[in-house]
Amino acid sequence: MSVIIDVTGLPDERIVFAPSPLAELGAALHVLSEPAHHPWLHGWTTTTLAGLAPDLADRLAQADVLWRSTRSDVLLPIGPRPGDTLAEELDILDRLDDERYVRAALEINCSSDYDSEGPSPLADPAARRRALDRAAARGPRRLEFARSLLADPPAVRAWIRRLLEDCDQAFFADLWQRTHGALAADARHKTELLRHRGLAGALAASSPAIALEEDARGRRVVVDKLTDGATTATDPAAGEGLVLVPTALGRPHLVVLHAPHRRPVVQYPVASPDLRAGPGSVELMQRRLEALAHPVRVRLCRSLARAPYTTGELADGLGITAPEVSRHLKVLRQAGLLTARRHGRYVQYRLDVTVVARLGGDFLEAVLR
Repeated sequence: MSVIIDVTGLPDERIVFAPSPLAELGAALHVLSEPAHHPWLHGWTTTTLAGLAPDLADRLAQADVLWRSTRSDVLLPIGPRPGDTLAEELDILDRLDDERYVRAALEINCSSDYDSEGPSPLADPAARRRALDRAAARGPRRLEFARSLLADPPAVRAWIRRLLEDCDQAFFADLWQRTHGALAADARHKTELLRHRGLAGALAASSPAIALEEDARGRRVVVDKLTDGATTATDPAAGEGLVLVPTALGRPHLVVLHAPHRRPVVQYPVASPDLRAGPGSVELMQRRLEALAHPVRVRLCRSLARAPYTTGELADGLGITAPEVSRHLKVLRQAGLLTARRHGRYVQYRLDVTVVARLGGDFLEAVLR
């Protein structure tokens, strides 16, 4: 499974490697929301969370739908290249129309709607109900956020901008000062590789999960993901180009923006993890490996590693029946790989990433990619 970006006919000068303060802030917010995904950043996470003012921490909890389970496209660069400052990128984001902003903000990774240009939840009652149902399954704060955004997009957009600016003042400006130099150096190195070794060489140096395929049909950037998707880097509505953004915090995630009529963006990690395997019985290890041997259960793990989901949501996202999903969830739970939590009439399941980390870094990176 992979995300394919058609780059046929795209000149190399339209391929940009550059750091993005907005994208790095998005990565930082995800780390703070999901520290178990990034155990090697435990020191920074603990210190940063301890230093947050209660009001800021509460507002981050209200808005974490934008970065907890999957990185919202509003947190990735929009133009032909990222802005030099967070303020510049936020100004560019402000120029995005309400419909595209709301679609990106309410994106649910488990949904199959991402690649489609279906009805807008701002105008279509059925699309609005689906968006609110998905939010409700994730708890009252998510539902409140979705209702507010759908009711008054300009007000919520202004609230989000203030929130990101407050994060910059509280912790991100210092983080960006310490990491920007290394990210800029990495981007310059990849640009030199692009110039001297071509796109295939630059992509191979960015991540082993990114490759260039060339044949009689054209050229395609193929990103190895546990999901399928496709877009083009030559859409005249978006402006031709491909943006590749290094991140110091993102590993093990490999984030790909491939929404319709948006210039594609790939955020690739440059940091190295330090996972340490824990001891476990041979019998338990065998049971867990057998549970993960089925391709459907691997796809379930990919979704459940990012956020809790209900059986119905998983069935809808994978295109299979709810009873079949339940059978696979039972196997994963019996292997001790899932947790379950009830929220009202919903039961949400989630992958225990700390357990998965002990199985091996390669599998953890695959499901979180």
